[in-house]
Amino acid sequence: MSPLPEVLFDVARNPIFAIGLPIGLGAISGVITGQTSRSNWFTTMSPPPGNPPKEVFGPVWTLLYGAMGWASHLTVEAFDSAITPSATAEADKALQLYYAQLALNMVWTPLFFGAKQKEVALGNILALTGTVLAMTVKMHGLNTPFSTTWFLAPYCAWLGYATYLNAGYVWFNRDRR
Repeated sequence: MSPLPEVLFDVARNPIFAIGLPIGLGAISGVITGQTSRSNWFTTMSPPPGNPPKEVFGPVWTLLYGAMGWASHLTVEAFDSAITPSATAEADKALQLYYAQLALNMVWTPLFFGAKQKEVALGNILALTGTVLAMTVKMHGLNTPFSTTWFLAPYCAWLGYATYLNAGYVWFNRDRR
C-alpha cells in the first residue's frame, strides 16, 4: 500500500492533469515572483554573473513543469503495468519522490520572494535538487515507453543553474538584510 493518496495517482494517470498540475502550481508561484521581482528589495540586490533577464523564467519553467508532469504520467503508467511487486514498489517510490520535489519546488518561491529569506531558500533548493536527482535516477530505471530521463534532464540542469543563482544572490548580498 502506497503512502500516497489514490487521488495523486489519478492526477498522474490523466495526461492533461499530470501536465496541468505542475504548470498550474507554477503559475500561482509566478504571481509571487512577478510582484517581488519588481520590488525595491529585489531590484536593488546585486545579481550573480550570468543572471538572465526575468522574461526567461516564465517560459523555461512552463516547459520544465510540463516535462516533469509528463514524466509523472509515464511513471504512473509503469506503476499500473508493473508485473512484479518490486517494479510496483520502484514506480511508487518514484512517484513519492515526484510529489516531494513538487512540494519543495512550490515552497522555494514563497521562501525567496515572499519571505525574502534567500539563505533558507538556498537550503530548500539544495534539498530540491537532491530530490530531483534521486527521482530522475529512480524513474530512469522504470519500464516506460519513453525514457523519463529525456524529460527530466533539462530540469536537473536548470536546477543546477537556479541553485547557482540563489547562492549568488546570497553571496553578493551577504551584508544586506
